[in-house]
Amino acid sequence: MGDLLLVRHGETEWSVSGQHTSWTDLPLTQHGEEQAKSLAPLLTDRTYALALASPLDRAIRTAELAGLTGVVPDPDLHEWDYGGYEGITTAEIHRTRPDWYLWTDGVPPGPEGHPGESPEQIGARADRVLRKVETALNGGTGDVILVAHAHFLRVLTARRLGLPPAEGRLFQLATGTVSRLSTEHGWPVIAEWNKQP
Repeated sequence: MGDLLLVRHGETEWSVSGQHTSWTDLPLTQHGEEQAKSLAPLLTDRTYALALASPLDRAIRTAELAGLTGVVPDPDLHEWDYGGYEGITTAEIHRTRPDWYLWTDGVPPGPEGHPGESPEQIGARADRVLRKVETALNGGTGDVILVAHAHFLRVLTARRLGLPPAEGRLFQLATGTVSRLSTEHGWPVIAEWNKQP
């Protein structure tokens, strides 16, 4: 059975400032591009049965700079839709909702086309991705790599480990990192987390 490699895209202006970033398609910063390039030694010596990425430019660009080829965009890898909290920091939200916590409270609706998502809705998307990659993981021809976003990959990790979606809160994920989900005695495990060159 192959491993599931999770790549969080490189740094953007809003990942530095802490602004919630889902559909706003910011480019990588110069440092983010350097982070992406530095991932190549961690990724290019592996054999991939399948490589998927969020369709957002910051994920596609990270995959390109990391030397990945044949990457297929998949809309299910899109970041959490933050609805009305797009572009807003947690500190700003806490000014009016001091007890707000993304993982339990979700987000209010945003502009048209961005109703926001709950942890359960993200979990449903993560489950769809896991179903898509299952055949490739079990095929014995290589690993599967997913290039995407922090909150989505955290939920996907929780679901892969058999946890509820909101337990993604337990897995902090830095920009420009590779994490590896593997198996031990047939059970999913975290083999590496937040790895950088």
